[in-house]
Amino acid sequence: MNRTLDIATSLAASIVRFGGGMQVAPLGKRPAQRLELFEFEACPYCRKVREALSALDLEVVVYPCPKDGPRFRPETVKRGGKAQFPYLIDPNTQRALYESDDIVTYLFAEYGDGAVPLPLRLGPLTDVSSMLASAARPAFGARYVPARQPKQPLELWSFEASPFCRIVRERLCALELPYVLHNVAKGSPSRPAFVKRSGKMMVPYLYDQNHKVEMFESADIVTYLDRTYKK
Repeated sequence: MNRTLDIATSLAASIVRFGGGMQVAPLGKRPAQRLELFEFEACPYCRKVREALSALDLEVVVYPCPKDGPRFRPETVKRGGKAQFPYLIDPNTQRALYESDDIVTYLFAEYGDGAVPLPLRLGPLTDVSSMLASAARPAFGARYVPARQPKQPLELWSFEASPFCRIVRERLCALELPYVLHNVAKGSPSRPAFVKRSGKMMVPYLYDQNHKVEMFESADIVTYLDRTYKK
């Protein structure tokens, strides 16, 4: 896809969702262990959960489950009993949940102040706007592209509403590359540590510990992922 059109359609997806996942909400206790999320980027219901994780400044290990993906879709069935997404596992409370609304409510009760932000609690309106966001990026982050698997998960600093971060997450999903998602939305208390590490407040930022590679710029990251992992 043309780069300008790529960015424009990704920006449209953020606008349709009113910038959901751009700003940190009131935070509660912090989990000792990272949460785990089985999802795929094009799924409108998964988007709602990612927005909640971004707003709550939570780190999560993402196991991408694109259609026809050979690894994590079967793993979801093995662990949860069905290939339904999103599927969240919280090792801190031993909870495992399907259903996006149940997950969002749980996250804000457990790690926020209990109040779900308005854009995430409008019922059918929330679902429709999330579906429209997916329609702006048809098929991106939806279907598996054969890839070599890394020995260790990659790491991505991102926040849900960023159109540039979305482009990278879509490629990670299509290649079925597991990664640790570090959310650094506006107001995130995690931003100072990120700036200290990277040298500036700019996302997306990828670290691949398998090859000791660190980089900014969505286009460069996508090129790197394809060159390194795509079969």
